[in-house]
Amino acid sequence: MADIAAYSAGALLIGVGATAATDVWAIVRRRWFGVVPLDYGLVGRWLAHVARGRFFHDAIALSPRVRCERAIGWLAHYLIGTGFAAVLLAGWGLGWVCRPTLAPALIVGIGSIAAPFFVMQPGMGAGVAASRTPRPALARLHSLMTHGVLGVGFYLTGCAISAMHVLEWRQVC
Repeated sequence: MADIAAYSAGALLIGVGATAATDVWAIVRRRWFGVVPLDYGLVGRWLAHVARGRFFHDAIALSPRVRCERAIGWLAHYLIGTGFAAVLLAGWGLGWVCRPTLAPALIVGIGSIAAPFFVMQPGMGAGVAASRTPRPALARLHSLMTHGVLGVGFYLTGCAISAMHVLEWRQVC
């Protein structure tokens, strides 16, 4: 039971740190490349509609707005990042936080691209792997880069947690 607290703390810290890295990446992409970032209000709108029983939309931007959709979307963004951090720790163990390595972080980060490609994008009307967008190959490339950044974020956050001995209270390392 005590390990659950350590896993939860590790997943939360790593997930929030890595997700924040993707948000910094979104700012960089916008400033350097003119890429408009994902509107998390639309993610919140989609999730609220899913909760009401409607998964698929022709174009989520044209679906009725929902109350607090932006807050729902941003909260989901960080919870999903935390969920994938939990996958990382479940797959490689809590000891990964003591000696983080890049490969597992990249495997989970890049592997997490399956969620938007096969769940979110089809549900929001963009098609499987952005197939219904104006430039699918470019959309896929941007998704791949962002999920690569998520993986690097997992790794760097793990390194920071290890260096600061954050989970020392659990005698993990």
